[in-house]
Amino acid sequence: MKRWYGKLLGFIAGWLLMRHPLGGLLGAIIGHAFDEDWFKLSRENPYRIFNLTSEASDAEVDQAYRRLISQYHPDKMAGAAPELVRQAERKAGEINAAYDRIKTLRKR
Repeated sequence: MKRWYGKLLGFIAGWLLMRHPLGGLLGAIIGHAFDEDWFKLSRENPYRIFNLTSEASDAEVDQAYRRLISQYHPDKMAGAAPELVRQAERKAGEINAAYDRIKTLRKR
C-alpha cells in the first residue's frame, strides 16, 4: 500500500508555516517526495530481507539466501502473469543485492 500521510502532513505544515495556499502546495510536494522515498537517507539493512540479525552465521545466511532465491527466482514464474514475473524479478534483485552486500561486509 502506498503511503499518503506525508502529503497530508506536508500540506498542513506548509499552509500553517507560510499562511498561504501555495505553502500547502509546496508542503504537499515535499510530503509526496517523502512518501515515495526520494530522500532515502540510510541504506536498507541487508539482513532484514533474510529475517536474520547481523550475528547470523555464514551458513544461516547462505541457507536463507537459497530458500528465498528458490522461491522468487523469475524462471520459476514461467507461466505466470507478466506483472508477477516483474515482481519476482524485482524481489530476486533485492535478494541478490542484499546477499552481495552481506558478503562484502563480512570480507572486511
